Amino acid sequence: MDPVIIVGAGPVGLALALALARQEVPSVVLDEGSGNDEHRAARTVVLREETTALMERLTGMPLAAAGLRWSGWRSMRRKQVMREVAFEPAGAGDEPGGGYTGGYGGGFASGHGGAPARGAEGPRAADTEPGASGGPAPLHIAQHVLTGALRHAIAGQRLVRLAAESRLDSLEQDPSGVTAHTRGPRGTWWRGSFLVGCDGPRSTVRKLVDIRFPGRTAVERHAVAALRTELPWTGEALLHRMPPWRTSGPSGGEVTARPLPDGVWRLDWLLPPGKDLVTPELLVTLVRETLTGWNGGTTPAYDLLDTGVHIVHHRLARRWRADRVFLAGDAAHLLGALGTQGLDEGLRDVDNLAWKLALAWHHGPREALLDSYQAERRAVVAARLRAADQALPLLRGAGGLRAYVPGSARGHDALLADGHLGRGALGTPGSYAGSPLMPPGGGSTTPVDTEPGAQVVDVRVTAEDGSFVRLRDRLGRGALLVVLIAPGTGVWERKHWVSAGIMPRLAAAVTALPHTAELLVAEGYPGAAAHTVLLIRPDGHLVTALSGVRPAELYEAAEAALGGPAKAQAAANAG
Repeated sequence: MDPVIIVGAGPVGLALALALARQEVPSVVLDEGSGNDEHRAARTVVLREETTALMERLTGMPLAAAGLRWSGWRSMRRKQVMREVAFEPAGAGDEPGGGYTGGYGGGFASGHGGAPARGAEGPRAADTEPGASGGPAPLHIAQHVLTGALRHAIAGQRLVRLAAESRLDSLEQDPSGVTAHTRGPRGTWWRGSFLVGCDGPRSTVRKLVDIRFPGRTAVERHAVAALRTELPWTGEALLHRMPPWRTSGPSGGEVTARPLPDGVWRLDWLLPPGKDLVTPELLVTLVRETLTGWNGGTTPAYDLLDTGVHIVHHRLARRWRADRVFLAGDAAHLLGALGTQGLDEGLRDVDNLAWKLALAWHHGPREALLDSYQAERRAVVAARLRAADQALPLLRGAGGLRAYVPGSARGHDALLADGHLGRGALGTPGSYAGSPLMPPGGGSTTPVDTEPGAQVVDVRVTAEDGSFVRLRDRLGRGALLVVLIAPGTGVWERKHWVSAGIMPRLAAAVTALPHTAELLVAEGYPGAAAHTVLLIRPDGHLVTALSGVRPAELYEAAEAALGGPAKAQAAANAG
């Protein structure tokens, strides 16, 4: 079988290659560049808990050591603290590509002053909940560091071939695969079983298969700076709306400060609509007035490392699949307004698509399964874009009477917090409850705290060899996961209970499933009663929860998760 052709060597394309290799699927990555990534301190990404875990599985590296997990989040309006959130310490529970332009080089200006003034945070709003738990902390990391970790992992991967200076200029499809041609020093023809366009907002793949990319241009513009300095909020991210020293810009201005390792901060200033030039002088002014405002009128010492302008577009491809060609990441969608993270969504595309392509590569295409990639992922991103488009007029409009409605500031702050922290309609990880892969509900299903279609909670499980592992560590291997909830099993060695009670019957049911499955045992799971059986997809989304061992229902649910009965799929393929 020919390898999968991946067009684009950004984080999404590299992650897809590693995700396929983890499931024994070869790939060739066509990189139009030289293979050396530009180091930009002001180009960073924020990864949520699930995507951080995905990247660590693929790279084999503790990425948290290369980035920074925020200790907390606070938002301010004028001089008032509106909201404070404290994140769980690491281990307590056990920026987007398109539109970034500019950069004036590192260190073209610096300021000198005293140390930051402590306690310069202002009074708190009446509804603030200091210390409120925000769950696991997001990971903030420079994009070139993330890409470098992916490239390092690929260097030791026999199933991935990187082809630098290979720019796609044509592709052809036939019933058995895809033929692509690249130009450049090593211009040649490539043959693949499938082709995935991870080649960004101006995707050549998308244009070659004639897929439209409608949406809105420049919904937000931000001036961006990365600088090394000391701020009063060590390790905490900050959103400051209407800072008292700023009077220009929509809603009186907005600035976000997000910490990185080694005392570096990324600052983003919301710019007025339009195409006004952002000059080096303007960036220096923004930096100095912001640092001075946050430090009680004294400008702290700082070292300006990198600058640029980030332009946010909202676009969604009409289709994400054209026979054997797929789109992922910025080639399929652009988002990023109100704190949402486009790359985080692109990595979720990878997690969704990889196991489906791997199954098709090893066992032949299941059309319903391959179609489900678009049905699931496009629906999630479309809902995210709709939520952002509905919120933008409220948060970025002229204001009018809304600005004087009691409670409106708190509501606006909550919306922005959702986007930045991955909550609510703007940020909550998508669920595939409406997926065509969901089995019909039956009398044997039982409720747990995770709804069918949603991402499962990471718990400690006992593997088939008796070792204790994290549930997330078993994801992405191509196998379905069957988890039995059996309180007390963690106390005894596996040999004492593996052949007792319902285990032999469940093991036989797992062996009989229509696809490779791994049987795991957990002492507990949120909301699950004893002897609950969870069926989980390779990407960590819950298929169903059954009350006890139900071989027929388990088999039916597994068939549905794979796109339907194999015989029906074979007939559809033949037709």
